[in-house]
Amino acid sequence: MDIKSIPIDKPQDMNIILGQSHFIKTVEDIHEAIVSTAPHMKFGVAFSESSGPALVRYSGNDTALVAIARSNMLAIGAGHAFLIAMTGGFPVNILNTVKAVPEVCRIFCATANPVEVIVAETESGRAILGVVDGVKPTGIEGVDDIAQRKAFLRKIGYKF
Repeated sequence: MDIKSIPIDKPQDMNIILGQSHFIKTVEDIHEAIVSTAPHMKFGVAFSESSGPALVRYSGNDTALVAIARSNMLAIGAGHAFLIAMTGGFPVNILNTVKAVPEVCRIFCATANPVEVIVAETESGRAILGVVDGVKPTGIEGVDDIAQRKAFLRKIGYKF
């Protein structure tokens, strides 16, 4: 078995959701879930099929985001995994809806941070073991950091 680290290739401020699902209709169901929850959001979704022709299936409403999702899923190459690349919103806007799609088994990450996907490769194929999401903590927040966090959440409308 080989263990590999595969970086997600995306613009620095772009959000992604990386997950695992179990059926070819994942692409269409995630597309419909996003459009019905956040119609203003631009996105591309790609799904790595793990049987039959074993293709990267894709959909979306933005050509560039679809291309990002497709190329990253091809690089990851783990069966039954999916990646959503998005702009015009945040994962928190659609995460519960995506998790409620019947085919979705798990979410590995939902982030704008740099991401490395840790993949195991055997003779049979590849599996996602986990992700490295962002950087290691540099310390514990202090009183000023708490005030900045609370102010930021209120500024962007997530807290009142």
